[in-house]
Amino acid sequence: MRKIFVLLTTMLLLNGCAESVALLGPSISGAGNGKILQSSFNSAISYGVKKQTGKAPLEHVKAYAEKINPEKKDDQGSESLNEDNLVCTAIKQIKKNSELAVIADVALDPYTSHGHDGVLDENGYVENDKSLSLLIEQALTLAKAGADMVAPSDMMDGRIAGIRESLESNNFANTIILSYAAKYSSKFYGPFRDAVGSSANLGAGSKDTYQMSVANIEEALHEVKMDIEEGADIVMVKPGMPYLDVIKSVKDTFKIPTFAYQVSGEYAMLKAAIENGWLAEEVLEESLLSFKRAGADCVLTYAANEIAIKLNQ
Repeated sequence: MRKIFVLLTTMLLLNGCAESVALLGPSISGAGNGKILQSSFNSAISYGVKKQTGKAPLEHVKAYAEKINPEKKDDQGSESLNEDNLVCTAIKQIKKNSELAVIADVALDPYTSHGHDGVLDENGYVENDKSLSLLIEQALTLAKAGADMVAPSDMMDGRIAGIRESLESNNFANTIILSYAAKYSSKFYGPFRDAVGSSANLGAGSKDTYQMSVANIEEALHEVKMDIEEGADIVMVKPGMPYLDVIKSVKDTFKIPTFAYQVSGEYAMLKAAIENGWLAEEVLEESLLSFKRAGADCVLTYAANEIAIKLNQ
């Protein structure tokens, strides 16, 4: 039987901001989060949610990132624990009006005033252990809102074990954990960070102390092994196309469901080349096939809707 090729749509939710975000593809202009949510929801339904294509079963899963009102940011990322925050509200709307599965990101960087994924000490370094309690509570908050899958992308050590224990002790044993197990400190995240506002907060700082060195594959395998042992159901490699060797190594070594993330910089450069006539439109589909060839069971991409249209033709 042919493998299922699952396309995930990443939606940027703007908290009532009337601004254009052309960085991630087509412009989102002059619309609050409700209009964007409804538009993206309608697109997913129109482009083949739960329909059989001539090539393979196609399913959309919605993954969420968010741009938070700067006034709601603080050094602890407290807004991430608000059960009525932007993402929780969006998840509740989707679960109320559809049978779509929802993946929700677990990380503090959209909510912190400094743009990091955890709590900082007096010297500006992320404190792993102090960040864990917030991340665990955030994951539980998202599960309560209706997320089918929580996806810790923070890269703090020990967060998978803590989240798994919290979910199971609060009657969310069936909530899936998708771990961003091999997340590199990459420059390919630029367009997304600009869009959600964490780039400006981060300033000249970097995430090198907790995200992985771009030169290191052994650390990736170590991190994946640790997350599997702590209770991760699925692991993710991020970014995607520059790290096809990592995807293959993870899949070959652990034989676990493995996702790949075609991040904003990858998507943006391909779209820019297409729009300028330097590359043919087919490079998008070719790039996704490269993930499958490397062993990815699922690809998270900003190109989901446009690829879904082609697959349904």
